[in-house]
Amino acid sequence: MIPMFELKKVEKTFPGVRALKGVDFEIKRGEIVGLVGENGAGKSTLMKVIYGAYQHDGGEVLVDDKPVRFENPRQAMEMGVGMVFQEQSLISNLTVMENIFLGFEQQFVRFGLMDWKHMAEAARFQLAKVKLDIDPATTTSELSFAQRQLVELAKVLTLEERVDGDLVILLDEPTSVLAKEEVELLFKLVRELTERASFIFVSHRMDEVIELSDRIYVMKDGEVVDSLKADDADVDDIQHKMVGRNVDKEYYREEKQKPFNKDQVLVELDGISRASSYKDISLKLHAGEVLCLVGTEGSGREAIIRTIFGLNRPHLGQVSIKGEQVHTFKANEMVDRGVGYIPRERKIEGIVSGMNVYENMTLSQMGRHSRFGVLNLAGEKKLARKWIDRLSIKASSEQADCGNLSGGNQQKVVLAKWRSGGSNIILLDHPTRGLDIGAKEDVYEMVREMSDEGVGVILIADTLEEAIGLSHSILVLKDGEITKRFDCEPGNKPSLYDLVHYMV
Repeated sequence: MIPMFELKKVEKTFPGVRALKGVDFEIKRGEIVGLVGENGAGKSTLMKVIYGAYQHDGGEVLVDDKPVRFENPRQAMEMGVGMVFQEQSLISNLTVMENIFLGFEQQFVRFGLMDWKHMAEAARFQLAKVKLDIDPATTTSELSFAQRQLVELAKVLTLEERVDGDLVILLDEPTSVLAKEEVELLFKLVRELTERASFIFVSHRMDEVIELSDRIYVMKDGEVVDSLKADDADVDDIQHKMVGRNVDKEYYREEKQKPFNKDQVLVELDGISRASSYKDISLKLHAGEVLCLVGTEGSGREAIIRTIFGLNRPHLGQVSIKGEQVHTFKANEMVDRGVGYIPRERKIEGIVSGMNVYENMTLSQMGRHSRFGVLNLAGEKKLARKWIDRLSIKASSEQADCGNLSGGNQQKVVLAKWRSGGSNIILLDHPTRGLDIGAKEDVYEMVREMSDEGVGVILIADTLEEAIGLSHSILVLKDGEITKRFDCEPGNKPSLYDLVHYMV
């Protein structure tokens, strides 16, 4: 059978970097192909070549055995190639239907006016494909992450009415922040859609890749190092191929966990409540402590750490930082008090794409690097080089565009921004989301180093295993309230069942 989409010996080079090295890749009709590899392995570059965001330097891209060259994503879409992005591409202040038909609104114009009723009907037809029953006139910002993910997929499926032939849909980390039941619904939907589309599924969750895919490609250093059937795949074997070594079984660095300073309280919440977010929350974060907030999506975890960072105010109760009560809830006030925040959406709230590495690192401390209103660029660059070395950030230089770094290296830049500024309270919201096995190990190492240096860390982990492995203490939340506290001494940590029992 001739593949519907194929890459032969594809090359892609950037200044000083050979990102793709003779990549062979194919996908057949109705097939789900998994694509895995460390951050920086070439997955993102390969996806962008397939999607038309990058143009290949060598080799061939073939659709139905005919060579093509996409000069931009729109050309790829006209050939039936669509992408559901990890960092969602929907515009939050537009309605669902406006997002679905963004760039293709002309079909709904009648006598110079937009026919909103016709657009809404067409949007309902697309939403029905992904089994999402919502009002197309809903503002996108009002949707949950899972709903926005399905709207992204519905947007891609509009290609069915615009192109001949089957579709190729790229799914970039679609499950990274979905609950288990939401993942199961998405997988069921993708399998049903294989009647009309083929899928390329990119994820760092190996068990999910094996579960959903028919075949799996493994990439390392810009090359495909293996291609295998999912039925023959093994998580440990794939991870070994990705990193070129056996993954350290002491994955969460539990042997490096040391007791924290119980006499030094960095953050104290005393009975804080916020309507529709959390209720009567009391906790203490000590110097050197890793405190994990565990719960299902919407349990109040994110709202609590955003309050600590000053992004929202509690309606009741008190917040104290290093013994001083907080009265003004503003992010810049919290930064001045030594609080740093690494958000879940690092590309939206963490880094500024288009700014380079040193500019991102010093963004929260401009006053330290300026005199009489003039920036000390040499000082900024020197500081950035120090932290690039310290955190082993893979960047061509401190002047590299931060938006072009891999997810793991972007996360390191955000962490360096706070640590270089002297923050000793760090709020981590899903810090390993979308990171590969090696980059996750780097983050775990950094958490241990911060703990050793007396930094207090409040963590919302990506998995329960991660929470158990990294934490000194765990608070379980359900419906905005704390239901249980666990002490997590090495060798005496709670089980997954212990946590789940109090979560649901």
